[in-house]
Amino acid sequence: MGQLTFSTSIHKIQFHKLLEEDNTYPSDTERFALFYIIAGNGDLYRKRSYIYDFKTHGIKQCLQNEGVDFSSGMKSLIRLGFNLYNGYEDNFSSPASLFYNLDEDNRIIAMNAISIRFIL
Repeated sequence: MGQLTFSTSIHKIQFHKLLEEDNTYPSDTERFALFYIIAGNGDLYRKRSYIYDFKTHGIKQCLQNEGVDFSSGMKSLIRLGFNLYNGYEDNFSSPASLFYNLDEDNRIIAMNAISIRFIL
């Protein structure tokens, strides 16, 4: 895999912690992209146990979970991460819908995640 660009040193540390916790295979670009998104956003990283199950190594149905508070921007990042992970789609996962809710920092994270999945 090519060189990854991180938004901060904390982003890089959190990304590597997620890979370690999951024991992610080095060529698993699907999980790399998802974990890059989760690690790059503090709110998602704090709520990671609602998004991904590290015991079963799979995503959780967190978007339907009323007990977890995700902003519209966080939901967009989750949808993108799930799409890059396994092709997840719903009524809000078009590129226009996803990017509409993202601020500049999260748009950069989203674009880098797409690059991880398809280019690196």
